Formats: sequence, structure tokens, C-alpha cells
Amino acid sequence: MSERVSPLAGKPAPRSLLVNIPRLVTAYFALTPNPEITSQRVAFGTSGHRGSAFAAAFNEAHILAITQAVCLYRRHAGIDGPLFLGMDTHALSEAAFATAIEVLAADGVEAMIDEHGGYTPTPVISHAILSHNLGRKTGLADGIVISPSHNPPDEGGFKYNPANGGPADVEVTDWIQKAANEFLVNKLDGVTRIPYERARKAACVHTHDYITPYVSDLANIVDRQAVRAAGVRIGIDPLGGAAVQYWEPIIERYKIAATVVNDAIDPTFRFMTVDWDGKIRMDCSSQYAMTRLIALRGKYDIAFANDTDADRHGIVCPSGGLMNPNYFLAAAISYLSANRPQWRRDSAIGKTVVSSGMIDRVAAKIGRKLVEVPVGFKWFSSGLIDGSLAFGGEESAGASFLRRDGAVWTTDKDGLIMGLLAAEMTARTGHDPNRFYASATQDLGRSFYERIDAPATREQKALLASVDPAGLETKQLAGEPIEAKLTRAPGNNEPIGGIKVVAKNGWFAARPSGTEAVYKIYAESFRSEDHLKQVQADARTLVGGLFKKT
Repeated sequence: MSERVSPLAGKPAPRSLLVNIPRLVTAYFALTPNPEITSQRVAFGTSGHRGSAFAAAFNEAHILAITQAVCLYRRHAGIDGPLFLGMDTHALSEAAFATAIEVLAADGVEAMIDEHGGYTPTPVISHAILSHNLGRKTGLADGIVISPSHNPPDEGGFKYNPANGGPADVEVTDWIQKAANEFLVNKLDGVTRIPYERARKAACVHTHDYITPYVSDLANIVDRQAVRAAGVRIGIDPLGGAAVQYWEPIIERYKIAATVVNDAIDPTFRFMTVDWDGKIRMDCSSQYAMTRLIALRGKYDIAFANDTDADRHGIVCPSGGLMNPNYFLAAAISYLSANRPQWRRDSAIGKTVVSSGMIDRVAAKIGRKLVEVPVGFKWFSSGLIDGSLAFGGEESAGASFLRRDGAVWTTDKDGLIMGLLAAEMTARTGHDPNRFYASATQDLGRSFYERIDAPATREQKALLASVDPAGLETKQLAGEPIEAKLTRAPGNNEPIGGIKVVAKNGWFAARPSGTEAVYKIYAESFRSEDHLKQVQADARTLVGGLFKKT
């Protein structure tokens, strides 16, 4: 969150903010990106290629090029099983879905699409890939999720999940990105497609029941009987996203006392309250975007929301409102360690370098190894598959964990199971997760954590992404000696795309945004709110000194 909060933040979205959907879709088909302009090229960040059609950053040419590149990559990697294709409720997702089907069908890819023409959450695609690939060495499946996650309504996104079910790693996305941009440079020469009507009728395009297998399997990841027996009253807001069509089947199958407080699907997302910066954004970790659900907290024992592709979670507790995502991750780890007896004792806890140090303290308390990796859930996939990781979580409210028997569930973030876990915690402990967190960490100190955004040019972001810690001459952070200046994650020695500076009672990390003209400062103090402000001030001064060199 920026220090400059919009006066619209937390208020119902005014009509002036609503996207003109016909114009947006027209821009998708009418505008042609110029590959000589960096912002109009294909660029895979931590969650695929994203952008607005109005800015010629997410248009038909991009999706034609990326989908053809995925087809080429599949042949390159020897992946010849089905491709599970899902989309969320953004307007551009529908358009991109049609484009992708035209290419996949022309290439003869066995594409699996929702049997009702509906929406499919990211974790459901991961679950489908892993379920198909279980025990196989040939005919492996992969997947595509068309979603810009929680981003504003004028944006689109396109993510590729290879055969491990998780987000593609850098080597894979670089391969696809390079091939896609070559197609753009060559004016799509080499891209094959057939008309949409023919593509939908192609023998290689199949309808698939995504809902039933996922919903049925939830019994193996959460204790639904405890939730039902305790009569936990649950409020659920899908924020107009892909999870809308999943919650009612879950409620009906498991007979839980849950209510979907908003089942509307509208590509303008007019039902949202405005986020901190005056934009409509389906961010379930934002107190401003979650204003309506927070206001209902007195009606439910626990309430939660998901973003539009349902890979993130926002947990609302009667005792404290919207939980800081870091604190819920710490509470979840503590709870799961005591309530999953079949998990291997040597399975570690995974966190990203920008997540709370409280997770480190909880992991030490429960006697599990901590693995700290760069931002991006792809770093957890292999560990979740082989069981060397029991849990992987990101500060941005994304996490997944193992089944109750210790086997892999998903290798991508799953916001649905995190919400259900919050209900299980409430049922079995008698306390909402906020109170459970206070109890589980009372002997570990108190965390003061915040993320803020600050403006940065493209040149400044590039400098920050490749910073040399030797160039940071400062020796103190908020009055304490600096113990470490990190540009690589301790858990796997991979670049973090920025820098993390650590002292005894506080730390900060600074990373450039992959999609906006800002950089992010993540900071935490284990002393006080004032000490946190000192850490943040020192972080801005340090990064500002770097930027003076541009």
C-alpha cells in the first residue's frame, strides 16, 4: 500500500471508474502491439504475461503468439497429453480464451475446457494436471490459466503451468517469451489458427468436468467433518471471480453452514469497493477492497474471500477484521503442524524472502526446517510434489499445503483450501485464526509488518533488480548493525530481484514491480510501530541513494 491513499479508497466504485467493456474488447482485437516498444512485448513476470488491451499490452496478437509458443514448447519438452485450459471472469479472459482455442485446435492439442463454458480457478487447473499425471511417465498433461489475478478490470493475464502443475519456472517462461516475441516481430508468421466455431467443434477440444473431482477431493485436504459438527458460520465472498461456481457445490456436498454473500459476475466489477490507489482491484488482502466483507464480520464465526482466479485468500475474523496475510500464514503453519499427524517430520516450511520473520520463529518453535526462496510460487512446486515441503506461502496471501496423508495437493496457490482451513481452525480450536495466532505466537515476540509502494522509473527498477550489495555503504538499519545484505535467497541461492537488508530486530526488502511504475518496500520490526517507521525511512533513503546513480 502507498502512503498516498485515494479519497475513494474503501468506498463503492463510482460509475466513472467502470471500464467500457465493448471498447476494451474492441481494443483487444483492433490494436496491434509494436514489438519495438518494450511495454508492448510479451513479458512473463512472476505470474505470466499481463497488461491492458488499451495500452496494446494484452491483445489478440499477444495471445496468438504466446499460445503458439506454448504449442512449440510442448513439443520441445515432450509433453503430449491433455492441456487443461481455464479462465477467470475478467472481460479480456473471455476474448483470450477464444483466441487460444483457435491456436490449440489448429495445432491438434488435446484441450480440456469447462463443460459448462464457465470459469476455472488456478488451483483447480493445478489439481487437474497433478491428478492426470499421477503415476504417469508418458502422456503428461500441462495447463494454461487465463487471468491477471486480482488486477483491475481492464487487464488480462496468461499463465502457463507445465507438467509439475505449478507456475512455469524462469527457464520455461524465457523459452516461451522469446518464441512469442519472435512471432510478434515476424507479424505472426508461423502461427496456425482456425476459426473459433470450427475450433470448438474440433476433435481435439474436449469438455471437462472440473468441479466434481476438485470438490470431491477436498475431503482429503481439510477436516470438513469438524467444520460441520461445530456448526461454524462461514461468510464467503468470491469477489466476482472464478470461485463463484465452486462454493455452492462445496457447501452442498459437505453440508457446512456457509453463505456466499455475493455471487455476482460482472466484468466491470461494479460491486467492488475501491482499492488504496483509487482503482478497482479484486485484492482480497486489501482492507479497502474487502470493506464490504469486513463490515459483515459480526455475522459469521469466520469469513473469507478469494481473488478472481482464486489462488489468493483474505481471512476476516470477528476478533480483528482482515488478518495480515503473514499472520495467517504463521497461524496456519502452527495449526497444521499440530493437526496433521501423517505428515513427515522432515517436511520443511517454505516462505518467500519478503514474508514475515514470524514464520521463521514459528517454524523453529515447531521444529521444522525453514526454506526461504525468492518471490514466486514456482519455487515451492518441486518440494510440494516430493513432500520435502509441507507448506509453501507468500506474503501476498497465496499458499498451499499437503493433503492430510502427506501427499501433494496442488503446486500452485489455492485460496479455497486456505479459506476452508480457517474454518477448520475455528472449529477445532474454538478460536478464530486471529485469536489463535495471538496464542500461538505469544512467546515469540510481536511483529509489525507493512508493505508500501513508491514511484520508480523503468531505469530505476532495472537498477534495483540488479543491485550490488557492495554498493550499499550504510552499516546500520534503524539504529542497529546490519547483519546481512542479501540479493539471493538463503533457501536456494536464487536471485531475489532486489535486495533484503537484515538487522537483529528488523529488516526490509526492496523489489521493483513487474507490472507498475513502482517499487515495493517490505518491512518488519519486532520492536514497535515506531521502529517499523524507522526501518521504512532508512529503506527509502537507501534506495533513493541508489536511484541518484541513474
